[in-house]
Amino acid sequence: MKEPTVVLGIETSCDETSAAVLVGDELKSNIISSQIEIHRRFGGVVPEIASRNHLTAILPVIDEALTAAGVTRGDIDAVAVTYGAGLVGALLVGVSAAKALSYALGVPLYAVNHIEAHIAANYISCPALKPPFLAVVASGGHTGIVRVDGLNEFTLVSTTVDDAIGEAFDKVARALGLPYPGGPIIDKLARSGNASIEFISHKKRGGELSYSGLKTAVVNYLHTQAQRGAAVNVEDVCASFQKTAVDMLIDAAFAEVRRTGIKTLVAAGGVSANSYLREKLRAESERYGCTATYPPLSLCTDNAAMVARRGADMLKGGVAPAGLDLNAVSYLKIKGEAK
Repeated sequence: MKEPTVVLGIETSCDETSAAVLVGDELKSNIISSQIEIHRRFGGVVPEIASRNHLTAILPVIDEALTAAGVTRGDIDAVAVTYGAGLVGALLVGVSAAKALSYALGVPLYAVNHIEAHIAANYISCPALKPPFLAVVASGGHTGIVRVDGLNEFTLVSTTVDDAIGEAFDKVARALGLPYPGGPIIDKLARSGNASIEFISHKKRGGELSYSGLKTAVVNYLHTQAQRGAAVNVEDVCASFQKTAVDMLIDAAFAEVRRTGIKTLVAAGGVSANSYLREKLRAESERYGCTATYPPLSLCTDNAAMVARRGADMLKGGVAPAGLDLNAVSYLKIKGEAK
């Protein structure tokens, strides 16, 4: 195989249609077609509408990524695609396109775990990053702490037993009458608020997290205020909820720092764009003498650059490619016992 390798990444797990080209370790293009404005009117992602929009966008987005990178389909050495987790109909669009390209071009196909891809985004923005490190995963569908011991060695240390942190942000935003997506608007309003409302955080046995209870606590607070005829300071609610939600996750991360002695942490996922999460991770890292890194905002949300990078690492590490019988898996987790 020629050097450097050219990997095409494809991402369609939710409401972003994305394709990216990685040449060696250099990201040459990362095209994203977002559906946020389409779904905003419904207050959240509508799976059927997302799937139909992926069908319309997938081929033009792939062509645009190749053109922007200055390569042709014939230059592609491998195709990497998110096959889970996510919305099954949306995932199938990307998986189908990736299988067709793999077959037509005679190149290997790599099935990428969405959580692992978010973590891999850090290798793009921080080329010096080396395992072992701990990943603080915070997104709309996934939340937890992952230990990374090698390019292809991931161990899920702790996770949420119910809602993901990003899901909780969206539900709280909806309860406050705020637009979708909830994360950015809560982050913005929280900067003007006072985190003075006490929302009890919920941790399950063994360090597992629970965000459903926190979301319910916010909703109950809003109902109680309404019954009393009392005013609700939205900024204070946002600040208080955000602090509680983020502190739970960061506390779990540094419990693992204390247990393992690992001194490098990365943030991953859409909620890693949250300003308070970044500030809290930075402050706690300084306190514990750790190094913390996070991707730029463009690589926090769903994108194909992270998928291409994860595929390149699988190729480099000798991971077996997927067959043309690859299917989408809507519920997919990182397997493994804590070390």
